[in-house]
Amino acid sequence: MQQEEQKPLIAGIVVAVVVLAGIGFWTWHNTPGFCGVCHTPMSTYVATYEAQPNAQATDKWGNDVTNSNAMLVVTHKEAGVECLSCHVPSITQQIGEVTETITGDYYYPLSEVSISALQENSGQNASDEAAFCLKSGCHVTASGTEISTREDLMKATADKAFNPHSNHHGEANCSDCHKSHRASVMQCTQCHNDAAASMPEGWVDYKTGKQIAESAVK
Repeated sequence: MQQEEQKPLIAGIVVAVVVLAGIGFWTWHNTPGFCGVCHTPMSTYVATYEAQPNAQATDKWGNDVTNSNAMLVVTHKEAGVECLSCHVPSITQQIGEVTETITGDYYYPLSEVSISALQENSGQNASDEAAFCLKSGCHVTASGTEISTREDLMKATADKAFNPHSNHHGEANCSDCHKSHRASVMQCTQCHNDAAASMPEGWVDYKTGKQIAESAVK
């Protein structure tokens, strides 16, 4: 009789252990360290996430970055943003990655993921990068005003000597300049030499950025 009374208690303990283990796994699943366990090419990406802010670092391709804050992954981490906040994995993608890992049928270095691909994986319309980068709750000005449109962004940097968000050449994609796991690129320097003086610390000019990308992915 005593054993019968213990069965519900034992079952409850087992369920609690399973639930706690599941919560622990899911928490780990949302960290960059989880990505590097299986996917060998991801180890360098994880290293960029772990780079110390405002310090010299190494990008995903092994290049020196004079200031780690030039990589979006560092500034986003400092703002409390996790990998899966932007990299929303689809079931199809995850199954494909597991298969590639088991078979060894993957390439390195990995090509850069486009923002349109990130949008598609998260179920968003991939027609406008700004809708992904400027979604509500992500960016605010120093005074606390939310930046949710391209116009807001252009106004936020209007007081700079060289406004990098001016759209006088049309609307550029956010990812043309802003890079997550390598030094961001001041695309304006392709034509405007004076734009180099306005580059944030650690950023590179157009020519250097182009050379970095071309030398990494053959």
